[in-house]
Amino acid sequence: MPKIKTNSSAKKRFKVTGSGKIKRRHAFTSHILTKKSKKRKRRLAKAAIVHPSEVRRIKKMLNI
Repeated sequence: MPKIKTNSSAKKRFKVTGSGKIKRRHAFTSHILTKKSKKRKRRLAKAAIVHPSEVRRIKKMLNI
């Protein structure tokens, strides 16, 4: 039986925490930053936890 490959795009975008939760980056942080407030940009810069409804799908892509 061959090994199952990890989805390359998923492994670049997600990290697993020590407790098993999946971390992700926020969207809307790459360009057109002048119209966004400092507060909003600060909040978007921090990592977020993946929503429980998406966890199963992402874990499947990461082979966890």
